[in-house]
Amino acid sequence: MSLLDPVLPDYDPMDWRRQPFDSRARLVCQSWALHGYGTPLPVFLAYLVKIGLYVGAWMLFCSMSPDLGGIGAIAEWWLEPLAFQKAIVWSMLFEALGLGCGSGPLTGRYAPPVGGFLYFLRPRTIKRPLVPGLPVVGGSRRGFFDVALYAAFVALSLAALLAPTIGIAHLVSILAVAAVLITADRTMFLVARGEHYLVTIAVFALASSQTEWIAGAMAVQAALWFFAGVSKLNHHFPAVVCVMTSNSPVARWPLLKKRMYRSYPDDLRPSGLATVLAHAGTALELAVPLTLFFAPAGSPMVLVGLAMMLLLHGFITSNVPMGVPIEWNVMVVYGGFALFWNHQTISVLDTGPVIGALVLACAVAVPIAGNLFPSQFSFLPSMRYYAGNWAMSIWLFRGDSYRKLYDHLTMTAPWIYDQLGRFYDRATAAALVGKVMAFRLMHLHGRSLGILVPRALPDGAELADYEWLDGELVAGMVLGWNFGDGHLHDERMLATIQRECDFASGELRCIFVESQPFFQPRLHYRVVDAREGELESGHLDIGELRSRQPWETP
Repeated sequence: MSLLDPVLPDYDPMDWRRQPFDSRARLVCQSWALHGYGTPLPVFLAYLVKIGLYVGAWMLFCSMSPDLGGIGAIAEWWLEPLAFQKAIVWSMLFEALGLGCGSGPLTGRYAPPVGGFLYFLRPRTIKRPLVPGLPVVGGSRRGFFDVALYAAFVALSLAALLAPTIGIAHLVSILAVAAVLITADRTMFLVARGEHYLVTIAVFALASSQTEWIAGAMAVQAALWFFAGVSKLNHHFPAVVCVMTSNSPVARWPLLKKRMYRSYPDDLRPSGLATVLAHAGTALELAVPLTLFFAPAGSPMVLVGLAMMLLLHGFITSNVPMGVPIEWNVMVVYGGFALFWNHQTISVLDTGPVIGALVLACAVAVPIAGNLFPSQFSFLPSMRYYAGNWAMSIWLFRGDSYRKLYDHLTMTAPWIYDQLGRFYDRATAAALVGKVMAFRLMHLHGRSLGILVPRALPDGAELADYEWLDGELVAGMVLGWNFGDGHLHDERMLATIQRECDFASGELRCIFVESQPFFQPRLHYRVVDAREGELESGHLDIGELRSRQPWETP
């Protein structure tokens, strides 16, 4: 036994890989329900250490500002406006380096445990230009100019963090380079958590006073909570509660995990308890911004709002959700105190017209449009965090055709089984990758796969002929970053890969499923062959998916 040994399923993973979809799905979902991903305890401890390093680096950057003081005096300055500004810039840089969301084993990244800068500083890696074909920055391969842009973005962010104060020159230069960088690679907006950090930096830069930017930052943070709550007003979120609880390192009691499902092991739809917890979580997420928004200065309601905030983010963080947005949760909690506790006399209504327009456009209009027209917006700027209502894709590689990725693309991450092969035997690696299949199937949108996988396979082919890989893992290896955004690994990325790799007919089949729009009880799907193009498209009824088991086929 090793400290890195995962909790293995009670079936033979190599035999499991040869079974048809329904048998394979049933076994892996039943295993997830009791053991989650099976993550070894030291992996959770590694994430805890990473949080400590993230906070420690922020303290170091703040200690370089004479107006704040040294680390020993942190109790006196930790909520100061300059400390908050440095926290925002550092959090953005931390994410842009690939150290935050989408890092480590809980996002399918083992060796190396990060992508980020390993890709963004390497020429010839794949990128997603905002305007394909645009001169200089519109190519699908990263050039030296793209690398220089990213390096400049990192350098300018570091310069702001090392400076005694963050001035307008720091902010404008960061935003200017970020605008060109995002034009060259739209992925960078998501990587840097632009809907939060870049928008807040723009608030810093455009505000005419400290009061204005504090009010603007309050409005952005309140929008994060509010629209995250709004996005959970659906039938998807109860399944998220089930999947998260089953994978929790804290809730380790088998009886509790079984209670999350209607009748383990035969009915893995969310139970009444899971549904109640989902509704309670949604109410809590909506209550936090509303309470802090309407609470009078000095009122006990401010403490109530902050207590609810701690309960909300404490629950999320303690569950260590897949994708691991842990540092982001830490930043949001810190922002709650630095903004709403430390500046109770300032209201989100104290924004001037410029900041007000910016916040309305980026933190109100975009989330509303993203919920109404999810095919046109990433779930991140739409603020649909952990709602379970995400676009997704499944990539089916026939035989060893996946090797074409490594023959023709520039990547810094080995094939997923080769990464795991540095730590485990083949059977253990197969068990871990198989658990990603369970994670997808047990969400509401994943129950579409029992219908779509048989349609995606060529006539006469069996699932055992193909390597099943979630689009998240493909994006992580090809693009260097992944964090739940199915639009990163949709037909556009497939077309880029096909131009480079030239898969034959039937060698690579993909299933793309879009998010559910508000007020429309259906999901749009496409089945696509890398060479032949779209084979089928249509809609699936949410009501039907709710009635299905994760392994159920037509």
